[in-house]
Amino acid sequence: MGQEVTLIYMLQSLGLTVLFVGLIGFERQRRNKIAGLTTHLLVALGAAGLTMVQQVMVYDAIQFLKEYPEMTAQVTLERQRIVAQIVSGIGFLGTGAILKTNGYISGLTTASTLWISAIIGVIFGYGMYTLGITLSLLTLFVLTIIKNVFRHMVEDTH
Repeated sequence: MGQEVTLIYMLQSLGLTVLFVGLIGFERQRRNKIAGLTTHLLVALGAAGLTMVQQVMVYDAIQFLKEYPEMTAQVTLERQRIVAQIVSGIGFLGTGAILKTNGYISGLTTASTLWISAIIGVIFGYGMYTLGITLSLLTLFVLTIIKNVFRHMVEDTH
C-alpha cells in the first residue's frame, strides 16, 4: 500500500462503502427508522477512514523498525487496536437507537445495522472488497427478504 493510502485505493474503498452501506441506510430510511441513510454512511465512512489510517500507522512502524532495528524491543505493533475501538464504540452509538416503551423494545435492528455498517466500513477500509460486498448483500437480504418472510410466518400463526 505504501506509506500513504493511494488515491485509487481510497476511492475504491470509500466508494464501495458509500454504495453498499448507502443501500443499507436507504432501507432504514425508507422504513422511517431513527438512523437512516446519513447516519449509516457517516458511521461506515468513519470506520473505513480510520481503518486506512491504522494501516498507514502499521506501515510507518514497520518502516521505523527497518531503519532502527535496535528499537524492536520497544515497539509493539497492534494492528487491531483501532478496529477494536470502532467495534465497541459503535455499540455505544447503537444504544441510543434502542428504546423501551411500555414493555416494548424498538430500535434493535437499527442498532444492529449501525454496528454492521461500521464492520462493512472496516472491511472496505482494509481493501477486502469481495467480503464487504458479500456482507452488504447478505445484510440487505436479512433486512428485506428474511425479515418479511419471518413476519408473514408469525402473522400466519395467529
